[in-house]
Amino acid sequence: MKAKIFSKYADKVCKLYGLEEEMLYTKTKRRDCVDARHLLYYLCSIRPMRLVYIQEYMAENGYDIPHSSIHHGIAQVKKRIEDEDTDYVQTIESIANV
Repeated sequence: MKAKIFSKYADKVCKLYGLEEEMLYTKTKRRDCVDARHLLYYLCSIRPMRLVYIQEYMAENGYDIPHSSIHHGIAQVKKRIEDEDTDYVQTIESIANV
């Protein structure tokens, strides 16, 4: 059940950032790809989805990632929200309603 939600979030995040979904699962450090992955982790975490599931779904798509990196990504999104980036918050709210 959570896999479908993960896939919907991944699709919406990729559309938001103008990425092909394969780019989300590559080991690139391009800023847009990294930001998209972080947003994906955050959306899944507020669903709530356990980190192990996020890690598993990423691995199923060819992207192995440790728990600590997922935590870091979630923290980066929370920091941006706390900095009161209203456009970013509105975007998250619109995507989160899957």
